[in-house]
This record gives sequence, structure tokens and C-alpha cells, in this order.
Amino acid sequence: MKKIGFLSFGHWSDERGSLTRSAGDVLLQSIDLAVAAEELGADGAYFRVHHFARQLGSPFPLLSAVGARTSRIEIGTAVIDMRYENPLYMAEDAGAADLISQGRLQLGISRGSPEQVIEGWRHFGYAPAEGETDADMARHHAEVFLKVIQGQGFAQPNPNPMFPNPPGLLRLEPHSPGLRDRIWWGAASNATAEWAGRMGMHLQSSTLKTDESGKPFHIQQAEQIRLFRAAWAEAGHPGTPRVSVSRSIFALMNDTDRRYFGRGGKEADQVGFIESTRSIFGRGYAAEPDQLIRELAEDEGIAEADTLLLTVPNMLGVPYNAHVIESILKHVAPALGWR
Repeated sequence: MKKIGFLSFGHWSDERGSLTRSAGDVLLQSIDLAVAAEELGADGAYFRVHHFARQLGSPFPLLSAVGARTSRIEIGTAVIDMRYENPLYMAEDAGAADLISQGRLQLGISRGSPEQVIEGWRHFGYAPAEGETDADMARHHAEVFLKVIQGQGFAQPNPNPMFPNPPGLLRLEPHSPGLRDRIWWGAASNATAEWAGRMGMHLQSSTLKTDESGKPFHIQQAEQIRLFRAAWAEAGHPGTPRVSVSRSIFALMNDTDRRYFGRGGKEADQVGFIESTRSIFGRGYAAEPDQLIRELAEDEGIAEADTLLLTVPNMLGVPYNAHVIESILKHVAPALGWR
């Protein structure tokens, strides 16, 4: 059994054929798609976060709105770039969004991906300390965030406050109990996956990974997941860690599906360089359901994960994306034992 959700990059454009032509379009349609996905029986609604781009950038208003319109589905990010975040302000926003959703937030955070601008985090007022990298800064922000959302007091109260204080040191409010147990780290390398395990975060692994062995992507991803779980166990964290992987998977059910995705071209891994790091990009899947079932059964990365996030072409609108999700849930997942 696997949890199956969708992952939207939240693009908008006024180009021909786009049904999300503005930021308002993509925000409102993201809420509607989450509602539709819940009605179809999907388990999660996840959103990418990119700054300085025509994509979703500020996640917490959207997560709160989705939480208010739904009742069961998990709501998350994949991922928030911690280089840009004030971890204390983020803790307040996350606590509020989690309370609105009644504890359904699954918050993915990470060092972040390649940016639209040069060192965009500097425009937000952040810079690495002397001798540190931007990745070090992201992990430091993450560590502070993880600490303050536990709900322990740390701030000395004013002896003459405007409103009465509870006794002792003060914590950030609103505090949402249990949120600390639902934080995920988006890892591109084996080392960062192991760090996430030691920190007691769950793991998000996408279709992009540092190429560390030359093996096929799905095999490298499965190895990364096993290293993460071993690090979690060695650190002595209670419970079972969760792992999500994302994939572009399209069941060709009708002529519209074939027109959009039936031309092929992404049936093999690709290798390239991102910020001077050799990286491997996992293949996509687009085929008739029977063929999809055979191909997906051999994907070791999906087999190791408990959660699968389907990347959706959000600019094609809510009805078509609901069809994409429904096709996988009804015609592919049961045959693979995922549902």
C-alpha cells in the first residue's frame, strides 16, 4: 500500500493553451485541484516553492486555504528553500497552517534548487556566515526551525507586558503539537539523505539526484532511501520514517492524453551538470495502463518509498489534472498493489 498524491509546480503563463494565465489563476486552481484530488481518494496535495519565478512562491496562504477547503488529504510542500526563510517567522506561519488543517501539514524543506536569479536569498536579507556556504546556511535555518516548532519556551518575557504572560520562558505562537514529526527534507545526495535521517526528518526524493555511481536513477534512489533509513535507525529515533518519491506518470486513456504525452522522448534517464555537480534525471512514464504497470513494477525507487507524488501539468487546468490523477488511481495503482 502506498499513499499517492500530486505535486504541482504551480506554473502560470499567458502562452497559448495555458489555463493558468496569472498568479491568481494558479492559486485558485491549486485549491480546486486539492479538493478534486481528495474527492477522488488521493492522499496528498503538494506544491513546489520557487522565488522570482512565475510559479508558486509563498506557500502558507495556499496551504491554509487548502486546509480550510478539505478535511482528509495531506497538504505539503516539496520543497521550501530554507536559504530564503526566517525560521522563527516560518514557524508561526507553519503552526497556523497546520492548525487550520487540523494536523494534516507535511512540510518539505531543503537547501533548495537552482534559482532564477543570482543568490536570490541575499535579496531576502540572508547571507552565509564567514566560512560557510549557502547550503550550510540552509541547514542552520532548518535546525533553528526544527527546534522552535517543538514548542519549548526560549524567550525571556517582558516584566511589564501588554498582556499577561504564562509562567516561564515564552515560545512562538501559534504552536501546533505534532508538527515537528511531519517535517521532510528534500535530499539530492546520499549524504544529505543520511543527515536528514540523523535529524529525525522524513525524506523527499525527487526525479533529480546527484549521480554518485553511474547506475540507473531508480537504483541510485533506492540505495539513497536505504541509507536514509539506516541513519534514522542508528540515531535512535522512534517510529518509522516516511519516504516520498515523485514521478511524471501519465496513463494514455484517450486521444487527448496521447496528444499531450504520447509522443515519447523521456523514456530514459538523462545525465547533466547542475551548479558543477554531475546529476541524473529520472525518466518519465507515459503509456497505456497495461504497459505502465509492467514498467513501474521495475522501478526500485518507487518500490522503496511509502508515498508517490505524481507531478501534474497544472497549466492544463483542474478537470484534466483530475483526470490524470484518477487514471493512475483507478487503472494503474491497484494492479501494482499500491491501493
